Amino acid sequence: MIEIIKNLYVGSQEDYESNVKFQSDWFVIHACKEPYHRQALGYTGRAIANTHPEYLIVKRDNRLILNLVDVADPKYISKEIVDAAIVAIDENIDKKTVLIHCNQGMSRSATIGLLYLHHVGIIATDNFKEAESEFLKLYPPYNPANGMRTFAEQYWNNYTKRYGTN
Repeated sequence: MIEIIKNLYVGSQEDYESNVKFQSDWFVIHACKEPYHRQALGYTGRAIANTHPEYLIVKRDNRLILNLVDVADPKYISKEIVDAAIVAIDENIDKKTVLIHCNQGMSRSATIGLLYLHHVGIIATDNFKEAESEFLKLYPPYNPANGMRTFAEQYWNNYTKRYGTN
């Protein structure tokens, strides 16, 4: 678990389970379907129906639980999910310590962290490869799957400070 800016940490499922789970003063973004989305909605099959109102995003108290899987194809990454994570960080970072985590802390959570730093202008370059190099200095475990990396590169300018989240 690494603090990438004041009050914003990126980490793994183990970081959440060992360090944050029972802390009431944290806001947590579970950037992984398994096991948190499944637990929150109680489904046992492969997935919950895509018509369910919380199919993509579940909000519970101080948690945002995302139906986000680490896939090779970016077409399976929902922009609505990533936008919700960015908005949730914005809404909570001044009130609580925020943890974004996925299972290993290398792809989904790290990519959302990178996009957030671009969103607030800390990583201000329009060159995605340069941005990744800058981010690796702050968060060395960054190693996104092709789906997350391609999604971030494709939507990079949608998350700039001058555009907000579009």
